[in-house]
Amino acid sequence: MKTRQRAIATLGLAAVLGALTVACEGGEGGNYTSEAPSEQAPMKVSPEAASLPETQSDAENLPGTKFAPQAQQSQSLDRLQGLRPDPEASNRETYSTIPENPFLNASSNPLSTFSIDVDAASYSNMRRFINEGQLPPPDAVRVEELINYFTYDYPQPKADQPFSITTEVAEAPWNPKHKLVHIGLQGKSISTENLPPSNLVFLLDVSGSMSDANKLPLLKEAFRLLVDQLRDEDKVSIVVYAGAAGTVLPPTPGNQKDTILAAIDKLDAGGSTAGGQGIKLAYKLAQDNFIESGNNRVILATDGDFNVGISSDEQLVNLIEEKREQDIFLTVLGFGTGNLQDAKMEKIANKGNGNYAYIDNILEANKVLVNEIGGTLLTIAKDMKIQVGFNPEKVQGYRLIGYENRRLQNEAFQDDKKDAGELGAGHSVTALYEIIPVGVKSDVSLSDVDIVDSQQKTDESMTFSGNELMQVKLRYKQPDQDTSQLITAPVVDQGLTLVQASNNFKFSASVAEFGMVLRESQYKGNGNLDHVLQLASQSQGADLDGYRAEFIRLVKRAKSL
Repeated sequence: MKTRQRAIATLGLAAVLGALTVACEGGEGGNYTSEAPSEQAPMKVSPEAASLPETQSDAENLPGTKFAPQAQQSQSLDRLQGLRPDPEASNRETYSTIPENPFLNASSNPLSTFSIDVDAASYSNMRRFINEGQLPPPDAVRVEELINYFTYDYPQPKADQPFSITTEVAEAPWNPKHKLVHIGLQGKSISTENLPPSNLVFLLDVSGSMSDANKLPLLKEAFRLLVDQLRDEDKVSIVVYAGAAGTVLPPTPGNQKDTILAAIDKLDAGGSTAGGQGIKLAYKLAQDNFIESGNNRVILATDGDFNVGISSDEQLVNLIEEKREQDIFLTVLGFGTGNLQDAKMEKIANKGNGNYAYIDNILEANKVLVNEIGGTLLTIAKDMKIQVGFNPEKVQGYRLIGYENRRLQNEAFQDDKKDAGELGAGHSVTALYEIIPVGVKSDVSLSDVDIVDSQQKTDESMTFSGNELMQVKLRYKQPDQDTSQLITAPVVDQGLTLVQASNNFKFSASVAEFGMVLRESQYKGNGNLDHVLQLASQSQGADLDGYRAEFIRLVKRAKSL
């Protein structure tokens, strides 16, 4: 009998060891499922199973599986599959499909128009994946958000302007035959004590899906940081939503910090998600306590799940668009893993004249809610649109790097009814164009038709002189006005080599190259992680906050995956 028991025990131990071996060999990755592009159709991703909730909605089961091996690496397909999350894991993260901007023929497509974007959620979300030992799904990587995570050494604007414009042209690092054009906007910095009074409504998700340590507990720590920044003239309300929505803190002056913090400390997670009800209640409180010439804003903090009440993107967008016309703006903060509705959160933030950030740790919370508090809470220019006109005598073809879901039809540039991006106090915005000079023989094919604006027309008022490659035009509105103002800046090619380029240029280029490698872009040319590291290290600069050093560490970690 004892022999038989020992044999059974031995077999049981062998089974456990075998399971552990399989788990170890499987790595920390898994598979991605995606849906064919269809009006921003979402892509589902299954992140690391160890950090996921145990339940899964069966409402979203998208067909198809694709593997995305890291570019420029020599791992086998089996090894790369090991970096992807378990397809059986409970997970409902969604990302909008992002078809890359192509190279366009400058003669037939002389104009390029897009809305600015100061969101940076994609960067911190990408960081979360890499820190967990995974490559992010390609559609989770929005290259413009990676670039705009960082601040650059741009000059402050002149007294009568809300922002300054900086441009630079040099060799494209991943394709030296091409040129890279760097466009930088710098919003006017405003010290916290000079900010107008704020009427803030914290709309906090306390549903059952928020119980993980990196969700509600982190959310509470983050909002404690924000409460510390409040002044006597500010006021805060708190609305929570789970199975139902309710007010847990009526409008309270900012100097009553103990009262505000006590309301936050009492929050617990549980129930389903009445997100639609919560948003309605939060906007009502914001409207009832509206401050003329103040900052009236709803700050939504959630993992993005809205499965009770208003749940469709269209219904949410309609409500949020209605409220932005009443000068109540929206900031969206994403938390946690396994349930992140990135596509929906980005969309509603864009429509709410606000910004979207992903909080993966307390340091990121400090960056968004303390270091960048002015830009997060105060809009200094709204409906900002950029239109670039290319000189066909100098430019053969061009490509806007990133901003795929911010592209606009050219006629929208002069249409003041067309919504566009917002710039916060102290925020900077960076955009990059890769261009093919006239006379250069490139292996890149040029498209004669812009899928965003197939009826391109030349801007008859645009004339070029000297070495002008292009002209940058910007339209923006004051936050409380409905008529736009126009600024125009020429872009001249000074013939700079990459070595001669500024740190602004080289570091933004290294981040763009990293994004293209992660996305496995067909336009990455000679781009690879070794080159990203070299370029970023050369241009790290003063880096007082350490964000650039962290980027370099992330690239090194990505190389090891």
